[in-house]
Amino acid sequence: MSEFSWESEQQPAPAAEQAPASSTETAQSSASATVLLSAHDFSALEERIVRAVELVRRERQLRSEAEARAASAEARVEHADTQLREQMAAADDLRKELGALHSERSEVRGRVDRLLSQLDALEL
Repeated sequence: MSEFSWESEQQPAPAAEQAPASSTETAQSSASATVLLSAHDFSALEERIVRAVELVRRERQLRSEAEARAASAEARVEHADTQLREQMAAADDLRKELGALHSERSEVRGRVDRLLSQLDALEL
């Protein structure tokens, strides 16, 4: 199995040419030497990243679709609300008209009753 190193690919300079290393540089070089990934680990990481990207893409698409459905539902609710208000206004108008027709019927009945009583009075 091949191994990949995250450390620099430069060859270290000979000891005579190197400046004395500080403790920070020594700690960094020893830490970078311990970070090694095998090809299998690297491909597994790559697969996880690809799956994560696909998951984010899918979730964004689902979110977009959900937002579109929500907007459509809100439009339908608004339309239904408008229709309901119109129908309630029409129902109120019909109730008023029905009340007016009932009172007119009562008035007409009263007239008819008076006319019938006048006809009865004439026949006697």
